[in-house]
Formats: sequence, structure tokens, C-alpha cells
Amino acid sequence: MSLLGPAPLPQAFFLPTASGQRFCLFHPPQGDVQRGCMLYLHPFAEELNATRRVAAQQARALAQAGYGVLQIDLLGCGDSEGDLADATWQAWLQDARLAHRWLQEHAGGPLWLWGLRAGALLATALASELADPCHLLLWQPAISGQQQLQQFLRLHTASQWLGHGNASGPPPAHLLDQGQSVDIAGYTLTPTLAQGLAAARLQPPPKPPGRLVWLELSAQAEPMLTPASVQHLALWRDAGWAVSALALTGPLFWQTVAHDEAPALLQATLDTLHETGTQAKTP
Repeated sequence: MSLLGPAPLPQAFFLPTASGQRFCLFHPPQGDVQRGCMLYLHPFAEELNATRRVAAQQARALAQAGYGVLQIDLLGCGDSEGDLADATWQAWLQDARLAHRWLQEHAGGPLWLWGLRAGALLATALASELADPCHLLLWQPAISGQQQLQQFLRLHTASQWLGHGNASGPPPAHLLDQGQSVDIAGYTLTPTLAQGLAAARLQPPPKPPGRLVWLELSAQAEPMLTPASVQHLALWRDAGWAVSALALTGPLFWQTVAHDEAPALLQATLDTLHETGTQAKTP
């Protein structure tokens, strides 16, 4: 399945919640065949900004392929109300619930939850709560929130190496353990959000299994899934999920805004979704 031409502009709106408004983009499905609906859950902190363009390109391509795609900026992220200091993992999960409810009211077909990096953790957490089965599209998923948190905290160390901040102060992990917020790379991380993120795990939802599409990027000319991914995917297969996993050569675009194109990933997503038979009924 090939990437298609120009698509209609998405519908931008604010989704009201009990704690303010969430910015959303809805890409209506195009064509005669509606293949399903897809909720996109973005990555953590600055990774949201670095991945904005690639996610938008994929959302448009999915809409042209017959999917209704909803993108939401979570509390304190992107163009939604609040700051990261206002966010908690449970608040983000509530945002995901509301977005899912809106999507189900405005698009039909099998449900897919699409998560990138830490967004994959949120996608599987939401999937575990839903009454109906769903499918999962995971891009470069974080297997644990603790892993994602540690990577974010390393930005503080990198900033010290570059001569920014107080090199003699206590490490941010210590401050968080003492109940203090920390400022890292322009973001205020609270102990509550850090604890919620650290507790998140990428686990098969305890419900009838669906399809899992797992895509990773690597700078290697001959990419392979990481050993941790291979081991983790075995758990999903054992739980009955139909797993399609692939490693591709491409830029690690979530790490820097300098890389805002990932055509191989976009094409592989469309091809893999098509191959998994998404026109079939949800299990």
C-alpha cells in the first residue's frame, strides 16, 4: 500500500474536560472503505515536539487509507491547557478515555490505539480498561515507564556537562524522592507525575487478544529488533495476540527536531496494517 496524495485538512477542536480543554485534531476517513478508527497518544515532554510532523504525516496517510484518526494533546502538553507541572499519569489516562469516547462517537470500524514511545504505555493502559477489544499500533514503544523516566532525567546530567544548571546540586532523582519538583530541559516534573510514569508497564491487556503492530527504527544498515523487544514480544504472543513486529532503518526522529521525515516508517505502517487484515471484524 503506497502513501497517497494530498489529504483534506484535519478538523481542529478543543475537547472539554473537568480540568480544562484539550487540543485535538481529527482526520476523517477518506474513500469508500472505512477500515477503522485510531487514537494517537503522543510521547513524553520534548519528544512530543520532535515527533509532531511525522505523526501528522502518518495521521493524514492513515485517513487517506480509510481510518478515522484522532490526535490529542494531553494535559499540560502541546496546545492543551495547563503545564506539565499540572499533569499526572491518571489525568493523562482520563484524557485518553475522553478522547476514545469522542472517537467512538465520530468514527466507526475496529478500534486501534496508536502510541509512540511513552504514548505506547498509555495506549496499553487504556486498552486494559476498555470493555471492548482493540488493536495496538506501537512505534518505538517504551517497555517500562521507569526506563522512559531515566532517559528524561539524563537530560539534567547532559545539561550539566554543557555548563548549564547547578552541577553541585543533588541529582533530580533524589529531589523527586524527597517530594520536590525538578526542572529539566524547560519542563517541571513533579514527584506525582514521575511516580505515575515510573509505575507504567507495557503489558498485554487482560481481555480477548487483538492485533499488535510493533515498529522500531534503527540507525543500523541492517536493523534488528532489540533483544529486550524480542523477549517482551514473546509475552504478547503467549497471551494470544497476533503480533507483527519489524525493525527499519531510519532516523531516530523523537530525539531531535532536526529529523522530521521518516518515510520508511510511514510506509511500513500502512503496509503492515493492510497485511494484518484490518478490514476483518474486531475479535
